[in-house]
Amino acid sequence: MGADPAGGGPVHGTWEAEPAARWEDAFLSGNGRHGALVHGDPHDERVIVTHHALVRPVPAADTRPPRLAARLAELQDRLLAGDTAAGDAFTDGRPLRWVGAFHPAFAVRVRRGGAPPGPGGVPGYRREVAFATGVVRAFGGGRETRVFVSRADDVVVQYVTGGPAVTGVRLDADLPGAPPGLAVRHGAAPLPGGALLTLRARHPEGGGGYTGVALVVADGGEAAPGSGGAEPVGGGAAPDGGGVRLRGAVRGVLVLTRVHRHTGAPDVPAEAARLSALLEGSEGPAAGYALLLARHEEAHRAAYERVVLDLGGDPAERALPGSALLARRGGAALLERLFAAGRYHLLSASGMLPPRLVGLWTGDWDTAWSGAFTTDANLNLQTASAPAADLPEVVEAHAALVYGQLDDWRDNARAVFGARGVVAPAHTDGVSGHAYHFQRAYPLHVWTAGADWLLLPLLEHAETTGEADPRLVGALAEAARFYEDFLTRTGPDGRVAVVPSYSPENRPADAGWVAVNATMDIAAARHALTAAAAHLPAEAARLRALAARLPAYRVNGDGALAEWAWPGLTDTYDHRHLSHLYPVWPLGEVNPYDTPGLARAAHRALELRGAENDSAHGHLHQALVAARLRDAGRAAGSLRRVLEGDFFHASLMSSHYPRRRVYNADAAHTLPGLLIELLVQSAPDRLVLLPALPAGWARGALRGVRTRFGARVDLRWRDGSCTAVVRPSRTARIDLRTPAGGRPLELTAGEELVLTLATG
Repeated sequence: MGADPAGGGPVHGTWEAEPAARWEDAFLSGNGRHGALVHGDPHDERVIVTHHALVRPVPAADTRPPRLAARLAELQDRLLAGDTAAGDAFTDGRPLRWVGAFHPAFAVRVRRGGAPPGPGGVPGYRREVAFATGVVRAFGGGRETRVFVSRADDVVVQYVTGGPAVTGVRLDADLPGAPPGLAVRHGAAPLPGGALLTLRARHPEGGGGYTGVALVVADGGEAAPGSGGAEPVGGGAAPDGGGVRLRGAVRGVLVLTRVHRHTGAPDVPAEAARLSALLEGSEGPAAGYALLLARHEEAHRAAYERVVLDLGGDPAERALPGSALLARRGGAALLERLFAAGRYHLLSASGMLPPRLVGLWTGDWDTAWSGAFTTDANLNLQTASAPAADLPEVVEAHAALVYGQLDDWRDNARAVFGARGVVAPAHTDGVSGHAYHFQRAYPLHVWTAGADWLLLPLLEHAETTGEADPRLVGALAEAARFYEDFLTRTGPDGRVAVVPSYSPENRPADAGWVAVNATMDIAAARHALTAAAAHLPAEAARLRALAARLPAYRVNGDGALAEWAWPGLTDTYDHRHLSHLYPVWPLGEVNPYDTPGLARAAHRALELRGAENDSAHGHLHQALVAARLRDAGRAAGSLRRVLEGDFFHASLMSSHYPRRRVYNADAAHTLPGLLIELLVQSAPDRLVLLPALPAGWARGALRGVRTRFGARVDLRWRDGSCTAVVRPSRTARIDLRTPAGGRPLELTAGEELVLTLATG
């Protein structure tokens, strides 16, 4: 498991003494395409298989963005004239349409002979997941199951050994919430050295379906199609199948599973050939498993181990199962394990696409908010740490979503605003990037800041590496083009007015949802224009001139940074989102060093902000803003509310609400980024060490963090002092900030610099 309960360092895994009774507690593995939820039942193992592409279809006609550009000028006139309800009718009259819902494929069921274990269970039973390898194990009483999802070969690998012997393997699509109209056909066919299972499912909405293929290879004995009859591997009619039955002296079974979505007939022979080819050169299931694991581990371990956090956890607590550690609601060992688990799950969920609201995993077809990508906070929080946490795999997955949807973002800009450039949707299923999920109370189609926020991790990654992807430069240019076409109206102060404007997902206390000059929209426009100017020298003067005409931020009567920089709009404080603090986090435009007055106003806004419905992303967003404002106590308090609110399942995947309500990856994937922000922050010209070290973190170490000025940092602190080792890859002059003060720092590419500093 990568554990070291003797006290040598953090535990890089977690474990439980019982199988998972709920899919939410199943241990997770994934490669960014396929996912697996492993229950660990020693008698009847269930491994639920998922895939990023498994989304219920939405008719293309329903995914078009609303064509409202011809009515935009009238809306702008009315809003600028003070008609605060003008935006209520700015729709095309359609009802709310959810994006396509993410869903599971099926469970791979592996059953052993004999009677199920009695009330006492299997002697010595334990299930565990090793974060450095991605392998989930369940063992005890002489039986063992090992599961991982190969990053190298894109296949779910399941290896079962020990007795009683395995008697059958089948694919089971009967999962919670499966729609009654889901058409499922099973098949099983003999293959040299084993058998092939197929499951074909067709969505009730039409538009295709998905196919699962599993190669079953027995070590000893015989694997043969069950009583349901054989399906020819070349296709054709498929009777309901009984799976694969195993007979004889079966010592172990290797099952290789893949699933893919399709719109036509699946190519089963090609899938069968692909699975068989993975085992070429190996003799038997044990050797095949070892070969597959070695190829996978080389890629997975290298990524996982780049950054490590050690908070000096108590050795006895480090040895506890995850559920027992969670029950303590705090402490260094819990934070170490959640950091490690969050990093593992974020990596495992990122590949074809970045993590969804549920990461890459669900055992239920009825996923909250369609299990999609929400881009006005949730996805952004989950992936924000990737550049600093040295997970380019996550950045690449995020880039796949962004660049794969640019055509749809262009459609949004033209249809709603009559503009060039791009406008990102607030919700997407990963299939369509059109802005078609909106309603009067959540007018997400008029939100214009999304492209800037979604491009930000790609820009920060480029800063860490010093290499700008041409696709990024092009996307930045398109974000700027949109603002050039959109920002044509002015307010009474003569500055550009952002109209219409929306602050997700809040509204002024005395106006409608669609407003003028939301602080987030101003900040995003300014950042998008200046970022594009930095990469487009020929256009830089024009873009910067437009950015300079944007409104200044407003400080309200409470001394707080206002959510809307428009006279007469009153703040609504009790809300889970902190959209107006976008200039603080993630942008860093407002900070204690360069803009101390605005930083104080932002801090006042943070003090006044409520928690509304106690969503995990709200608490952690508050903590991230507090860390940027150097408020260690407030950041630690928001973190504590998550730790004490029962937000984590035994799998160490999180929930959206307290008491483990609504499976959701926000807390799990955001928490590592928050812990890094408490200890190390960077900008292209600044390094901040220990900006918000919580009280009680007496000692610790953080290794491998990447900075936006092209250096890696290892940090160690203890007894009022800290040592930072800075390894720059390029020469730079930066501003160093520590609890003891600030000073300039000269960095030379390739020359390691060791800093010894006071922590207070």
